[in-house]
Order: sequence, then structure tokens, then C-alpha cells
Amino acid sequence: MADQPLVKICGLQRREDVLLADKLGADFLGFILSSGFSRTLRLHEARSLIENVHSPKVAVLVDENPADSVTAAEEIGAAILQLHGDEPPTVIEELRNRGDWLIWKGIRAKSMDDIRRMVDACGNLVDGFLLEGWGKGVIGGGGVKLDLDPGGIHELLPAETQFILAGGLTHENVVEAAASFQPDILDVSSGVESLQGCKDPELLHHFIKVVRVSQKQESRVTSLTPRGDILGEH
Repeated sequence: MADQPLVKICGLQRREDVLLADKLGADFLGFILSSGFSRTLRLHEARSLIENVHSPKVAVLVDENPADSVTAAEEIGAAILQLHGDEPPTVIEELRNRGDWLIWKGIRAKSMDDIRRMVDACGNLVDGFLLEGWGKGVIGGGGVKLDLDPGGIHELLPAETQFILAGGLTHENVVEAAASFQPDILDVSSGVESLQGCKDPELLHHFIKVVRVSQKQESRVTSLTPRGDILGEH
């Protein structure tokens, strides 16, 4: 796992937030493209946000059929598909074969068994696992902190996959969370918002700054490669 985690800003809905996150050096920008969620974007809205944006884009999808997932990902030029539903291995495998992108699988982990089952089901098909806390009725992005043993998590995750930590991160707790869980990537959404869907420039700046300073990380992702190779530049 990485000594210097990268930063993903997710749930982006406004052009000014996208531009600022990109300017501040966010390593990934996440856009929720499935309907029914508080930060959902229609495809034409997402397209309008990404012009002249350099950071890799993440298409966040929940139980979409493969054809719609491919359409959404291609519309925004996604480098990564982040799957947050109950997508079966057959769908994940189809998506792997439909585009030159990485695939992350989200897990709302209530116990180590939740992680173990998902790794057993699709650990050989995905490039990363995004872990966040479990909350009743929460699909994802609910700001629920992960409350499991970090050492146990690392024992379960395949060494060649990325570990993305999400859920309840803010500039006030991210350093401690990074030190404890040692993820490859830190994912934040509500933790840098002043209002739902509105990223706060000061909070966004503080979050990225404390991660960079604490980890002495100054590099940006320079490449995205398929499973088995290094993702980006650490």
C-alpha cells in the first residue's frame, strides 16, 4: 500500500468546484452518473463540467446495465469506473472488456466478512476497492466512517489492488485516518462542502494541503495503467 496517498474529490456538481479541485492538484475527480442520488449529474451536465480539466475523471455508477455504464464513462472520458451497487462479477468482467479504464468496487463494510466476500467474488476483476462505513439505507457517499481494524483490512485486500478510503473524511481527521489505514487514495465529498453539493474553497484547499504536507507528496498522477502495473506516480 502507498506511503503517500493520492486525493480524490467526489460528488462534484459545479464547474467552479471542478476547476478549483483540478487547479489545487486533486489526483482524481469523481462524478455521480447514476440517477436518484443527491449529487447525481445528468450526462450533459457532467460534460459541461469537464472541459479543459486535466485530472483523471471517475464515473461513479450504481447498478447500471453495462451499456449505460459504458455510455456514461465515454461521455466524460472516464479513466476509472467506480461501481457502488450489487454488480455481479459477470457485469464487472464485461465492463473490463468494454473500455480501457480501471475499475474500483465500492464496499460499505460493516464487518471484515463484507470485505472478504467481495474480494472472493471479484478480487481478480477489479483494480481497486473503495471502503467506507456501513449505514442503514446508505448506498454510498453518506459520510459513514470505516470502523474496522486497519491491519485486518490489509490482510484481506489483494496486494495488487488499490485501497481507496472514503467515509467521513475532513481536513481535521484525514492525517490520522491516513496514518491508521495507510490507503493508496483518500476519497472526500461532504467533508469539503459548506452546503450539500457545494464544495467550499477553503475546506477543499485545506484538505488537499494537509494531505500533501503530511505525506510530503508533491507529485501528480502522470499515467493510468491496467491492473498489475503501478497506478500513477507515488
